[in-house]
Formats: sequence, structure tokens, C-alpha cells
Amino acid sequence: MIQSLLIANRGEIACRIIRTARDMGIKTVAVYSDADANALHVREADTAVHIGPSPARESYLVGERIIAAAKASGAEAIHPGYGFLSENAEFAQSVIDAGLIWVGPKPASITAMGLKDAAKKLMQAAGVPVTPGYMGEDQDPSYLAEQAASIGYPVLIKAVAGGGGKGMRKVDSSADFADALASCQREAAASFGNDHVLIEKYILTPRHIEVQIFGDAHGDVVHLFERDCSLQRRHQKVIEEAPAPGMDAETRTALCAAAVRAAKAVDYVGAGTIEFIADASDGLRADRIWFMEMNTRLQVEHPVTEAITGVDLVEWQLRIASGETLPLDQEELEIQGWAMEARLYAEDPAKGFLPSTGRLDLFQMPQYDGRVDTGVYEGAEVSPFYDPMIAKLIAHGDDRNEAREVLASMIGDCAVWPVKTNSAFLIRALEHPDFVAGTVDTGLIGRDGDAMAAEAMPSPEALGRAAMALVPKSHFAGFRLNAPAVRSAPFLLDGKVVEAPLHGPGSDDLAPAMLVAEQGSVWQLRPWRMDSTGAAGGGDGTILSPMPGKIIAVDVVPGDNVTKGQKLLTLEAMKMEHSLTAPFDGVVAELNAVTGAQVAVEALLVRIEPAAE
Repeated sequence: MIQSLLIANRGEIACRIIRTARDMGIKTVAVYSDADANALHVREADTAVHIGPSPARESYLVGERIIAAAKASGAEAIHPGYGFLSENAEFAQSVIDAGLIWVGPKPASITAMGLKDAAKKLMQAAGVPVTPGYMGEDQDPSYLAEQAASIGYPVLIKAVAGGGGKGMRKVDSSADFADALASCQREAAASFGNDHVLIEKYILTPRHIEVQIFGDAHGDVVHLFERDCSLQRRHQKVIEEAPAPGMDAETRTALCAAAVRAAKAVDYVGAGTIEFIADASDGLRADRIWFMEMNTRLQVEHPVTEAITGVDLVEWQLRIASGETLPLDQEELEIQGWAMEARLYAEDPAKGFLPSTGRLDLFQMPQYDGRVDTGVYEGAEVSPFYDPMIAKLIAHGDDRNEAREVLASMIGDCAVWPVKTNSAFLIRALEHPDFVAGTVDTGLIGRDGDAMAAEAMPSPEALGRAAMALVPKSHFAGFRLNAPAVRSAPFLLDGKVVEAPLHGPGSDDLAPAMLVAEQGSVWQLRPWRMDSTGAAGGGDGTILSPMPGKIIAVDVVPGDNVTKGQKLLTLEAMKMEHSLTAPFDGVVAELNAVTGAQVAVEALLVRIEPAAE
């Protein structure tokens, strides 16, 4: 058995791997960048090694530094987690060549499944059904446009080296194809160093279903059943569950058998996921489910599989990497109940899901009923350099509805401030009629996401209780027995003026501000008269950078006439592209954005003046 392990990752997955390794008596080594010097995974590991500056490309993505850290610390194995270098065949081979144990599949397997077009051809040869589309070498834009037209719109453009929802665009018509292709290729080149794409037929009622597989070095492969990851926003998973709603035994058998064939076709060793897309217009049927891609690593959503099978997948990874056989045969694996996972992100859904960074002055997670995987703690910093996921909440129940209710309750018990989170968005998603019914397809958030993402507000009851702690008793000096039982007063709620109901005598122990926590959301409440600056102004036409980032496209020049909602520029930050648009019809009076420039948060980028009457 491996005796010492370096985790070439950060955040919640590093902490999760450390937890299992510790239980197995394995010494752990963390790596960290400048930004992560005080991170939770650094605190929890037995040893930690600094590997470079904050940007991932200068630290977590530099394989030589990871291997040097392993040798310096005496680690005999490297676990890549997910993301970063986890699916980099060259890095995997470098680890092996350095005389270290690679906790993952063979480099040749990673290579075989790493490019989506080549992987699909391999799966076709193995008898695994694949989605109709174009997977050729000709990347000329006009030729790709012809292929898209022959497939028939809508189509999906996908980076062949993509993953995590990056480098992927849905295109509804030929008029939109050129812009979508350019954007997809640009993002693919930035994220993966490869701008080649493939084109697939876009399934109109798609469900995203994946199968967890596991292989050992002795030729055995098993599956651990399926997960449904159909609730997605911009191709990134939001809530995952296992098993898949509406999956009958016959379809499950066919699907899981195809996944095992796919794994055996590449001589797979370790944990992997075979991802399928299903046309759910007539329910789940084996003849309407196609291979999409294989993830040659552990998945973010692996805890739901652990919950329904009772298996620790990281323990299996470490045992397989140590040369052991699979701990269980296929006949010994069974589904037990239902599990769901929600990804808690440091982001503001009401502001287009912009990442929210800064110090976690308040960070409280549920203490009962379920599992919480996190890589942060109260007082930690949410950095702008990495993915904004701060926790995963996992619930298990005897049936689907119980798991759903437990998960909603867990999210409701979260309290994070001043960093914003998507907690209210997650609860609304769990309560959406289609999700409750188990009929979610990947387009649900695209259709109904605005309502789910609407700004959360505290209930009048919660607002009133907090307001009373801020109001002096003297406020009620004129109170009469026959006066109305409820009064109200203006307050600032996160900088916005609201009327809060007031009940009773006020408080002797006054506070300058009060936090209001309800259903997973937290707001700061302050008396209006105590804020000399008033509420933040708006509508003046100034466009400020919502976060630190890089300008990757500028679509206007000074003097241009623009209309409300027109894209002005594109900002790349937190691994995502964000379009900044005109707040009203007008003229570009000032432009400080230059393509390629790095900008700070709240930097003035554009100023729009109203059009002349």
C-alpha cells in the first residue's frame, strides 16, 4: 500500500482526498500557491510545499514543480484530483518516469479519450453508440459551417480537448455560427491550448447521464451505476443525483454495459466516468442514449455515487494504484436509496452569476443530515484566481423526494457573508416543478433561470426581527395604545433602501449593523439615517469592471450609437467570459477598454451618454 501521497490540487477535492488518506494511514503532502498559503488543504495535510505564484499557470499547472515537490517531500505517489493536470497524459507519464506512482489511468488511456473526436471514433469501433456529428480534421470555418448545415440546426460546437463546460457553444441558426465558432475556439485555445472543435447534433430534449466505472490493473472493470447531471447552467453542472430519475432496469443494464465496453476498449485502470446524452422526449430508452465523452479522472459529483453504493472511491483509487484488485465484484454492488449534490458557488446569480471574492467573515455550513465537502473556512479568502466553488452539499434519502428535501434543508442552513453565494438559486431549482417531477432536461435553467436567479430578499418577519435590534426605544416615544401595532422605517439592505416592519419597544443594546440570515442567504441591514452616503447611484451610464480580469474583445469605439442590451466588450475572469452591455440607448462617450489589457475591479471601462432628444 502507498505510504505517502502528494495531492496535486487544491480546495475541497484536496481536503476530501486528505480525509480518506488519513483514514488509511497514508501521510499526505499538499501543494500551494501564494494565494493558498493559508488554505484549508494546506492546514489539513501532514506536509505542505509552496509551488509558485497565484495564477494556476504559474503553480498548479506546472508539472515540473509538482514532481519536484513530491521528491522533496518524500512522497511516493501523486493524486491529481480533478481539473488542473488530472487529464494531462504528458504529466501522468512524467510522474511515472520520475519513479512515482500515478493515482490515475494509464497515460495511453488518457490520450485515447482526451480528444473528443478521436474518442468517438474509438467508441464506434467498440460498439458504443455515439451522437451524430462532424469529427473531422478540416477546421476551416466555412467548411465547419457547411458541416453544421448538413447536420441540421441546432448544433453544438465543442472543443475537442474541452471539459467542464468550457469551449462549448449551442448555435440555433447559420447566422450565429461564425461568431459562436470564433468565441468557442478562443476559449478553447485559452483553456486547453487547442482550438480544434467538433460539431454535434443538438438534442432538443437532452438529459446528461453518466456512468461511474472502475478498472484495475488485472483486467477487471465494474460500473457503479449512473448519475443524472441534467440540471446545468452554461454546460456546467448545478445539481447532480444518483440514480437517474425514470431509469428502468432494462435501460440501466444496457447503458452500464456500454460504459464498461467503453472502459475496456482503452484498457482502463482507476476511476473514470463515461458521459452520455439522452433524447428524453419519449422517456429514457436505450436506443436514444449516445456516448459523449469520457472523463479520465474522479468527478466533482462522485459523492452521490459513494452515497448510494457505500463505496469510498478515493480509497478504491489508492488501492488500485497500489496494485490491488477491485475491492468488490459487479454482483456485490447495488443501489441503496437516493442521493443529490448541490454545488455552492461564491457568485451572485442576480448579477449574471458574477464570481464574488473576498474574506469569508461568516461561513457556516449545516451540521447535520448530510455531507459537506469544502476547502474553505470562516476567515479564509475566496480568491479570484480559481474556480469559485466553495462547498458541495450532499444529501441521501430512502427515495428521491427525501433526498431533495434534505438537500434543500441543508442549503437553507448555510450562512455566508459578505461573499455572495448561489444558495437561493439552488433552493429554487430544487423546488422547480420539473425538478420535483424528475423531468429535468439540460435546457431547464436556460428557459426558467431568470426566475431562479432573481435577487433573494428576506421575509418581512426576518427583516422585522433584525430591524428591531437597530431601532432605539426612543423611536417609539410617541407610541399610543390605539396606534397601529406595526410601524415601518427605512433601512439599507445591502445598500438598497427597504421598508422594514417594526414591532414593539426597540432595543437598548444598539448595533450599527445587523446580519439577516434566511434560507441560505445573508444580508446586511443598516438604519438609513446612519449611512451618510445613501444608496448606490445607478443609471448614469458608467460601466465598471465587476471583477479583476482581462479584456478579450471590444465591440465599440468612441462615438458609436448603441442600444440597450448591446454588447460593448467581453471580460475574461474566473475561467469564464462575461459580456458587458449598454444600460440604455445612447452614445459611447468614453472608452478605456483595450483588448488584451488586465483591469482591476470597478475600473471605469465605458461611459454611455443618453442619445440626444
